[in-house]
Amino acid sequence: MPFRHAKESRKVLPLSEKGLCVKLCGTLKDHQPRLCSTVAPPDEITINYRHGLPLITLTLPSRKERCQFVVKPMLSTVGSFLQDLRDEDKGVKSTAVLTADGSEIPASTLMGILLMNDFKLVINKITYDVRCPKKEKLSCEHTAEMENVKSLVHRLFTALHSEEFQKRRERRLLEKIDQLTGRLQPLEQMKARIEARSEAKTSGLLWAGLALLSAQAGAMAWLTWWVYSWDIMEPVTYFITFANSMVFFAYFIVTRQDYTYSAVKRRQFLHFFHKKSKQQQFDVAQYNQLKEELAKANESLGQVRHSLCLRMREELKEKN
Repeated sequence: MPFRHAKESRKVLPLSEKGLCVKLCGTLKDHQPRLCSTVAPPDEITINYRHGLPLITLTLPSRKERCQFVVKPMLSTVGSFLQDLRDEDKGVKSTAVLTADGSEIPASTLMGILLMNDFKLVINKITYDVRCPKKEKLSCEHTAEMENVKSLVHRLFTALHSEEFQKRRERRLLEKIDQLTGRLQPLEQMKARIEARSEAKTSGLLWAGLALLSAQAGAMAWLTWWVYSWDIMEPVTYFITFANSMVFFAYFIVTRQDYTYSAVKRRQFLHFFHKKSKQQQFDVAQYNQLKEELAKANESLGQVRHSLCLRMREELKEKN
């Protein structure tokens, strides 16, 4: 992001800050000083480090003046840097960052990773070669000390902002749950109607099966006692029983499920349900996805509230 201070953010650098210096060239015998300049070209993009932070200096296309952008390597991204550049100069219409071989760098890349190697900055279809200064390698002791400082800062930030972060997350989860509930409400009503009709058809099919078995038993009794004798009907009943066993075995081969009344009822209910869903254009996949998202949101909300509750208990214990 650009450095917003009026004296450092957006100003025309004087010659002393641009790098003009006086060098004494020659020997002491002739005492003939000569002036030479190390002023950077007006269109050159330079990167320097000030107080440990990278300072990118470039010329704005519209105002033709040098502007400095302070970059936070671990927080700023390529996309945020390009957006700050467009916000600073409305004359910047198109921007891009490319690698040295011309490949485009994603906007989500951290600036700290970008500044590790040289790159190209494209502003309004004009390509600028940017050379990144090489940072000196830190000693092992200094590196370990910096890691300890970073860890301490992270713990302090977590301790100071954990409750605020959890409350913001709770609000976001509540808004998401309300949104998902609103989207699920009409689907739930349609699903209830389809389930009621499917349940009615399944129950009717079960009652029809009971009526068929009752009719079969009555027919066998009538043929045994009124038409024929038991000696004639005994092999008939045997073959009927064997035929029923074949039907049950065929059901297992087709469905890969045991023939139980609860399994048959559930299978027929699902058959009627999906058939009705297609007729009424009920999207089962979308409904299942919304239910899963709602369950995950409720689970996350429970975890957030549990952590907040634990934190409140700890604060009460400390006060007591």
